[in-house]
Amino acid sequence: MLPENFSFFLPYTVSIKDINYGGHVGNDVFLSYFQEARIAYLQHLGFSELNIGGNGLILVKAEVEYKAELFHKDPVKLFAGITEMKNSSFIMDYLIVKEGEIIAATGKTVLVSFDYQERKVKKIPVDFRNRVKEFETSKNF
Repeated sequence: MLPENFSFFLPYTVSIKDINYGGHVGNDVFLSYFQEARIAYLQHLGFSELNIGGNGLILVKAEVEYKAELFHKDPVKLFAGITEMKNSSFIMDYLIVKEGEIIAATGKTVLVSFDYQERKVKKIPVDFRNRVKEFETSKNF
């Protein structure tokens, strides 16, 4: 996916804590970047990972494809967008872009709507589904 395919991004500057012994951002940190983008995306829509209209979220699958190194103080854009919604789960795609429009990583997570009190997977709440549809106007849910 390209940046123009996303409706949301979060600006971020690579922190020293993100750097590993190889002198670049560690592979594990990219999932944290995805989470930061996801949290900001949800907040933008008035939700959180613990409350998408009565249910929380559980991440059940994560994929990362590494494309370019990132270094301390690199300014990046963390793109996030929901690209598919099913009955009780949705797919969120991610793109990390550094200066010069260089793609550093792409990724995807599958998140499930979960009732933490009942300890059960639940349908995606209607309010959440509607707000996402409205925000992601270019997607066909």
